[in-house]
Amino acid sequence: MGVSADRCIAVLGGSFDPVHNGHVALAGYFAKLLLPDELRVIPAGQPWQKQGLQTAPEHRAEMARRAFGQLAVPVVVDDREIRRTGATYTIDTLRELRQELGPDVSIAFLIGADQLQQLQTWKDWQALFEHAHLCAASRPGFRVDDAGMAPEVAREFARRAATPEQIRGTPKGLAYVASQLAIDISATQIRAALGNGADVASLIPAGVLDYIKQHHLYRN
Repeated sequence: MGVSADRCIAVLGGSFDPVHNGHVALAGYFAKLLLPDELRVIPAGQPWQKQGLQTAPEHRAEMARRAFGQLAVPVVVDDREIRRTGATYTIDTLRELRQELGPDVSIAFLIGADQLQQLQTWKDWQALFEHAHLCAASRPGFRVDDAGMAPEVAREFARRAATPEQIRGTPKGLAYVASQLAIDISATQIRAALGNGADVASLIPAGVLDYIKQHHLYRN
């Protein structure tokens, strides 16, 4: 038998430019499924695959606090990637977290369908499993063995497929795909709508929308 985990930390990284209901639904879904002891939200500094973010890091961190604070799980907004200089790689963040939390904590790294479909392009993506579990949301009507996932990623997820109980109970190395989570919200579309003064109240948590208006963010 492998090591059994004494706690479970769910980790959600992202640009959060801005935070929207898709991010909150992803976190909320896995909070109910895994019953983690903590949700660690990590706003990206400068993600290497994205060109300049539109909003300053302190705004994105504060939007994350307002959005995820409503969930029924203790939430910590972790600013390590914002403080890091240079490109931000998930593998470095998970390595650091593992060193800090120790070998016996279950770390469940949460990703959306768009990230799942690009996973094979991430730096050292297979090594992510050496530090954490990967829990992904799929797109509506999208199966794990579908063409929506690179073949090597599909193989790895199939080989490591586990139940939520197994993920909560062991430190790392397993995979889970939630096919029931059908949300299709694009931050790019939201930024465009905000810039045009369109109504986005159905797409963004109310506290985040208040903050955006108060600080005049995303205006053209």
